[in-house]
Amino acid sequence: MKLIAIDLDGTLLSDDGSISQENIHTIHAVQKQGDMIAISSGRSFQDTAQILQLAGIDCPIMTGNGAKSYHDGKQLQTLALTVPVISEMISILEQRGLYYEIYTKDGVLIEEGKKEILNNEIEQLKKRTTESLQWAVDIVDIQFNQHGLTFVSDYKAIDFTNSEVYKLFVLSFDTQKLRKLRSDLTEKKDISLTSSGNQKLEIGHVEASKGNALKLMADYLKVPLENTVAIGDNLNDLSMFQVAGQSVAMENAEDEVKMKSTYTTKAYYEDGVAYALKKYILKNE
Repeated sequence: MKLIAIDLDGTLLSDDGSISQENIHTIHAVQKQGDMIAISSGRSFQDTAQILQLAGIDCPIMTGNGAKSYHDGKQLQTLALTVPVISEMISILEQRGLYYEIYTKDGVLIEEGKKEILNNEIEQLKKRTTESLQWAVDIVDIQFNQHGLTFVSDYKAIDFTNSEVYKLFVLSFDTQKLRKLRSDLTEKKDISLTSSGNQKLEIGHVEASKGNALKLMADYLKVPLENTVAIGDNLNDLSMFQVAGQSVAMENAEDEVKMKSTYTTKAYYEDGVAYALKKYILKNE
């Protein structure tokens, strides 16, 4: 049996946030032949579970960049940030005037009014370019179309003791500000940093990574790591690529991801996941 871990954004999902019929059909074919499909995403558990339910796909889930792992509805692991770390990160992000979301056991928290930060950053971009900024608007829309969102009045007024906060997601179109944040946080020993795009920084538990989650899932399912496959497109997928027996980068993947992959498949908008599964996994193809 093989275990195939598949990323969502830029990999399995279409631009509208759904999974195409071709990808669904091929995933079902892989499951039917006895191999195991798992989803590995930076998204929240609630969001990921809803996307899969709408697509009619039942499989293990690794979310929050490996911070939370589930199989058959059973939670295998949660790597949560401590309250002091959460408080410190909130303080830093507030001081810098950045947009951020807080991922908890109950879903994603967004502070009311925070969207205005993103709108202002897009307005600043407009002053420096004549090109269309629809791509930036689309990124914002993706965040606010997630399943399982809860809007709150003030992050600082929340007691996070029992919230199991497993990720803080930072989004900014001010590349200089985001670069400075990453630089200032890099030396911290009590968090992990990763990214799923040039405008994003994701802060998690120091042991949280897609690679560690894949190892956990493989061990739980008793699948040797050499029989695992990782499919993805961005920097937060690299830890999966490092531990998987084989790795597949999307045609639209970051160059570094392609360089470190075993194979490259078609782009996400060309059903690249289905193409890869047919070419490298399905026995009758």
